[in-house]
Amino acid sequence: MQISQNFDGGNIEVVSAESAHDIRLNIRHDQDSEFYQWFYFRLSGARNIACTLKILNAAGAAYPKGFENYRVAYSYDRQHWNRWPTSLANGVLSIEITPEQDSVYFAYFAPYSMERHADLIARSLQSARCSLEVVGQSLDGQDIDLLKISSGGSTPTKHCWLIARQHPGETMAQWWMEGALEWLLDPTNAQSRALLERCTFFVVPNMNPDGSRRGHLRTNAAGRNLNREWAAPAMDAAPEVFVVREAMAREGVDFFLDVHGDESLPYCFIAGVEGLSGWDESSQAQLDFYKNRLADLNPDFQT
Repeated sequence: MQISQNFDGGNIEVVSAESAHDIRLNIRHDQDSEFYQWFYFRLSGARNIACTLKILNAAGAAYPKGFENYRVAYSYDRQHWNRWPTSLANGVLSIEITPEQDSVYFAYFAPYSMERHADLIARSLQSARCSLEVVGQSLDGQDIDLLKISSGGSTPTKHCWLIARQHPGETMAQWWMEGALEWLLDPTNAQSRALLERCTFFVVPNMNPDGSRRGHLRTNAAGRNLNREWAAPAMDAAPEVFVVREAMAREGVDFFLDVHGDESLPYCFIAGVEGLSGWDESSQAQLDFYKNRLADLNPDFQT
């Protein structure tokens, strides 16, 4: 029986694994940071053996309430992810399961690997609507990919920016981005064709490739929370934000959506405009209109 995490996005520390009934684990902190909550690991050699896996440091996670009534994501083939109940007692998260196969993966949410990211970029570029600019590299030397999606026409359009996964442990943000790109690039979709006559989209599907590959929850390779670096990003600490902000200044921004994930709320919602220096009543009125339209169109949206 073995616990392993040395793969793309993996995160766990083994305290002890001598007994299948008492496998003790800790979630590893982000680099140079107090943040942790994301985990992703494999249990092998335990087929048909009743196992109890205990994450000992769950109480100190970034959002411990996210472990209340929590159902862990698990998969045998890493393609199809299911949910399994857990229990939380005295700050310890326990998973009691009898694996049906020799290898089973567990994760905080369904992972979105950097390999899948590369596949997403390559697949998107098969559309004539889509082009790629590598706007820079991360601290670990990974590309920061910017996709431009347009109709190719000469009529001026609004410039709409979509970014995701500043917090790498919020993998659902990139699953959302995959769906958004498929919708925008679908040649049979009359709605996306009409939208692209009026809008050009600039899309960064993964703002934090280093944190994604390292198995971080919130930060990049330097331990920086990118969501807090936009005021004055530095190339030696948050190059991901620096190069994307430079591209935004060059291209212009009419609409900006930064996609995140929530640990517990089962709804879609918009938040975070508070504190913007240029925000006024007119801006708030536009946002309220947009949110109300989303609520009218989608019962999953929460105002």
